[in-house]
Amino acid sequence: MQVQISIDGYVAGPNHEMDWMTWNWDDKLKDFVDALHQPVGTILLGRGMADGFITHWTNVTNNPEDESYAFAKLMVDTPKVIFSKTLESIDYANTTLAKGDLAEEVNTLKNQPGGDIIVYGGAGFDSCLIEAGLIDELNLFVNPAAIGQGLKIFTTKTNYELASATPFECGIVVLTYHPK
Repeated sequence: MQVQISIDGYVAGPNHEMDWMTWNWDDKLKDFVDALHQPVGTILLGRGMADGFITHWTNVTNNPEDESYAFAKLMVDTPKVIFSKTLESIDYANTTLAKGDLAEEVNTLKNQPGGDIIVYGGAGFDSCLIEAGLIDELNLFVNPAAIGQGLKIFTTKTNYELASATPFECGIVVLTYHPK
């Protein structure tokens, strides 16, 4: 799982605001994200996150001059699975819909051949995955901001082991954890 998080543990403001996130990423952080995504064969998204995520990266691919074009193309070209109990169908390229039991669906994906699976969220979906013990690695992009209230992804007690802590010039520190 890769997730932006505030220093006080929120992934979005109470109304899903993300204006507190740091986006002036230095080249080292961009390279870190590129390396994190290289072994990925599938992206998991919750219904709430899917439209904005897919639309954003698709729009970036419409402008080859954009500095994020190569990464956007990777995001668009990587197969995605949207988890939803309410959607009946989806109209995105390279995307399938998962409507069954979360643990069964994710474990089926984990047992298929191919690259790694990465989760980009949203908050409710991330919480469900964490609570179900389905996350093998957390990459918390801790932004240098406290927002006081908002959406959290940690709703149950879970112990983790720190694998690495990597600071970047923009103030973000990436904390990588594995479940104990």
